[in-house]
Amino acid sequence: MTTNPQPPLPIDTSKAHPARVYDWLLGGKGNYPVDEAVGEKLPPEARDAARQNRQFMHRAAAWLALQGIDQFLDIGTGIPTEPNLHQIVQNVVPSAKVVYTDNDPIVLRHAEALLISGPGGATDYIQADVRDPEAIVQHARHILEFDRPIALSLIALIHFITDEQDAHGIVRALIDTLPSGSYLILSHAASDLFPELAELVVDEYAKGGIQLAFRTRAEVERFFDGLDLVPPGLVTATDWCASTRVPEPEDSGIYAGVARIR
Repeated sequence: MTTNPQPPLPIDTSKAHPARVYDWLLGGKGNYPVDEAVGEKLPPEARDAARQNRQFMHRAAAWLALQGIDQFLDIGTGIPTEPNLHQIVQNVVPSAKVVYTDNDPIVLRHAEALLISGPGGATDYIQADVRDPEAIVQHARHILEFDRPIALSLIALIHFITDEQDAHGIVRALIDTLPSGSYLILSHAASDLFPELAELVVDEYAKGGIQLAFRTRAEVERFFDGLDLVPPGLVTATDWCASTRVPEPEDSGIYAGVARIR
């Protein structure tokens, strides 16, 4: 089952958008010259980071599905790139339900065509901004049952939210809506692992009109305050693995973690 009553919205191709730049970094075709212009100026490591983020999401979502989690709220979905989150989890739990959210209209248009649930489960899509968590949760309640555990997925999203926009408060507001036994999946660009590269990426995005807020390990760890981090804890994206299939060693400028909500 898939529900999506939202009408098409205009796409602004005069400004780069994080979802479309990310799509370009992953080798996708759902982007425009303005997005490509930003991507081409980024160091090669930016492509690696996009791939590492995606692979972390795959591992974390599959592991949670194996733990019996069958509801997922994915905010900052990005332009669909197979396998998508619902395909990963429904391969383990066919009845899993997934609600996707992004604030770029082009993602909505792709979602209508690509985010098709398996027959036993459900997917839905809402165009909304993570800075309005109440609107996201209100919509998600039509699909997800908030009296049962839900996995909240924030992959490579929160480093687009500055401290002035209250990034930690936004994540806490979302967590506070979830019942005990839910999980937070989060990845976030680091400012302290490869500082020179991080500064270069932030500067190039800024030239394209996109503000970034890379953070230190301690600042990222704050997003997990009061939660129980799943081993191996808060590590780089390529070091995170909760199963026996350990990824190949690789440098990464991305922090990643999964934590259980008490």
